[in-house]
Amino acid sequence: MTDRQRHVAVFSLGGTIAMTSKDAGGATPTLSATDLVAAVPGLATTGVQIQVHDFRRLPGASLAFSDLLDLVKEIEALDMDGVVITQGTDTIEETSYLIDLVHSAEMPIVVTGAMRNASMAGADGPANVLAAVRVAASAEARGLGTVVVFGEEIHAARWVRKSHATSPTAFTSYPGPIGYVAEDRVRIWSRPAEEPKIPLNQLSNDVRTAVALVGLGDDGVVLRAIGTQVNGLVVAAFGAGHVPMSCVDALADLAKEMPVILTTRTGAGPVLSGTYGFPGSEADLLARGLIAANSLGPVKARILLQLLLMRGADHSEIAEHLSHVY
Repeated sequence: MTDRQRHVAVFSLGGTIAMTSKDAGGATPTLSATDLVAAVPGLATTGVQIQVHDFRRLPGASLAFSDLLDLVKEIEALDMDGVVITQGTDTIEETSYLIDLVHSAEMPIVVTGAMRNASMAGADGPANVLAAVRVAASAEARGLGTVVVFGEEIHAARWVRKSHATSPTAFTSYPGPIGYVAEDRVRIWSRPAEEPKIPLNQLSNDVRTAVALVGLGDDGVVLRAIGTQVNGLVVAAFGAGHVPMSCVDALADLAKEMPVILTTRTGAGPVLSGTYGFPGSEADLLARGLIAANSLGPVKARILLQLLLMRGADHSEIAEHLSHVY
């Protein structure tokens, strides 16, 4: 790979990749980081020196902000060429973006997992770990930030989504992967524009955020109810940023009390700014104080909003940060 041995740390957080199934009780996290690494055929021939860390043994759905921030602190104390994080797939699109926002070093961080646990035929964990280690150890991945490697595809943390509940090819991104692994070689063909980082040492406030999905016939009552429990709200709107007319007053009132981020629930594409002008359109909502997320989807917009509020950012700082997200 290079003229010197590369060093990669592997952190296991649990999830399907670390699960086995016993009898009829269902799969649970039982494998350590050492177990995961030992089960990867061909890893020894890569020439990469592996350092294992058994960090958590939790389902992906039970990971918290505190778990991920503690993880980044441990990572930043290391002197390694790269890091691989194995975890449950339920939250990979969120955890990878969170890590990408707070980690600013050149060292690549690669998040991966498995859709089939180790007890199943065709378990995909070992292949994903092998590809992830290759990416983490590669010079090509330096400066990319945090990426997700799945099925030998490399996805930017900002764009990746879990788009299928059970398929081994569950992870996709728009406009597509930024690279892939083939014949043991890491190939990168696209580098996302850099997004402003949020320093880890500035995150201290205790806040709560939520995503509210707008649906047919919504009248704003649920939006108001959610607003009483949060410090910031992300609205997953129709199309390019539209809501029912009956929701406009509720959102306008909430935007006077807290940052309200306008996103599209479609899965791809940007929130517009001035194409439509009817009540409940993107132009109407932005004029009432909502903040456009541009092309950032609802799930990731909440991660960004949460971190910015933990930093103590106000409305203008949040809007300025989102203006740099494409």
